[in-house]
Amino acid sequence: MGLKTSATAVRTLTEDGRSQAAANLYRMALAAALATMLAFGMALSNPVHAKAPPESFADLAERLLPAVVNIATTQTVDSSRMPDMPQFPPGSPFEEFFKDFFERNQGQRPSRPRSAQSLGSGFIIDASGIVVTNNHVIADADEIKVRLQDDTEYEATLIGKDPKTDVAVLSINPGDRELPFVEFGESGSLRVGDWVVAIGNPFGLGGTVTAGIVSARGRDIGQGPYDDFLQTDASINRGNSGGPLFNLEGQVVGINTAIFSQTGGSVGIGFAIASDLAIGVVDQLREFGRTRRGWLGVRIQQVSPDIADSLGLDTARGALVADVTPDGPAEAAGIQPGDIITGFNGEPVDEMRTLPRIVAETRVGREVPVEVWRDGAAITVTATLGELEQAEEARMLTTSATPGPTEEGRVDSLGLGLATLTPQLREQYGITEEVEGVVVTEVDDTVDAADKGLREGDVIVEVAQDEVRSLEDVRRLVEDHRTNGKKTILLLVNRQGEQRFIPLRIDKG
Repeated sequence: MGLKTSATAVRTLTEDGRSQAAANLYRMALAAALATMLAFGMALSNPVHAKAPPESFADLAERLLPAVVNIATTQTVDSSRMPDMPQFPPGSPFEEFFKDFFERNQGQRPSRPRSAQSLGSGFIIDASGIVVTNNHVIADADEIKVRLQDDTEYEATLIGKDPKTDVAVLSINPGDRELPFVEFGESGSLRVGDWVVAIGNPFGLGGTVTAGIVSARGRDIGQGPYDDFLQTDASINRGNSGGPLFNLEGQVVGINTAIFSQTGGSVGIGFAIASDLAIGVVDQLREFGRTRRGWLGVRIQQVSPDIADSLGLDTARGALVADVTPDGPAEAAGIQPGDIITGFNGEPVDEMRTLPRIVAETRVGREVPVEVWRDGAAITVTATLGELEQAEEARMLTTSATPGPTEEGRVDSLGLGLATLTPQLREQYGITEEVEGVVVTEVDDTVDAADKGLREGDVIVEVAQDEVRSLEDVRRLVEDHRTNGKKTILLLVNRQGEQRFIPLRIDKG
């Protein structure tokens, strides 16, 4: 009705000899209105498609359950050592009861070894009988048994384990039977909010299915150097460890490993090792019986805004090289303390903890480009990776040195008392010949140095990435920085043989 009336109005305007321009303008307005209405109608008929929750997980569970196993371990323990007394509220009846019990049984502890059992979960990834689980499920076990959904039980052999990622691979011999198995998927394709399904053996109940969503990705829970956990609200409890976390296609996207709970039961915060991390570990354990991780040979620290500002980097990103292992791959590539690694093998390093994982996942012996920020510019060097496990066996990752303090002068703008190293100081305080620099003898309580953790006995090796050997070296570099209008200065500090960069604010002094 409205469209018809508007068309009549345009015809009338033209027939009456009114402005043709006005008629054209009106036609343009009508065309715009029609386009808007059509677009609105299309939007109503074609809403944005989000992945709808499934009506049921029954078909998925039925298909996956046969490949999920229960794992039982037995370990021989020394019963002559009784456990510590449980802790109860002071003055409670339980406290008095257990106190009396432990006191009565002192000297009467059994001497015979006994067996301790634990339960966990796992999943079959190959029809020949390859099972994946958590390392902590089978750690120190004398006997491992794997039970399938139909209650068939097999003795398991440990192929390999990796405590750093908490992954273990087992083997069972099913004879002529072809076992059901599941495949790994890509955890990197998951989005927060996607549906996931956990299957496992919580509290020894076996064959338990729970569902939830991915609550977060890339969680670092402090379990190891390569933490990359998926967080989920799918119920995970004791006994779920080692079990699979599936996407809706039935692919394993995580290995259920830990929960956050003050009660021991699920509170909706569970963690699974991301499959993108686990796949490489599983492959190495199957091939070598152990991991073979790439090794660069650097000790790194987080790049703070102060450090980024002092080194002329636009934002706080990358991994700051605090120390380089002698005779390691990084030293051979020309990487230096004070470099900020911003990219490795074509992948960006946005934060410090990203670098160890990327390096570890890179094949040993491979030549890789390493992007570093040095002296206010980006450069690329090439490093040939070593093997982390060999470096650990050769004790190349350990250092030792013990610096000591004395007093010689002050740099008031940093709030520090400093002293130049002498042979007497080295002998008196056990400072090795390899350590060069200026010793911190005093730290004012009210300055930035105290807040940053600098303390007496630290040895300042570099100031603003220049080596220092005397108090005057430090004063000169600090004054140059202040003259150039810079408010912070970067120190390389050696403490107990460990080197670390510390940015300090330059105060008036």
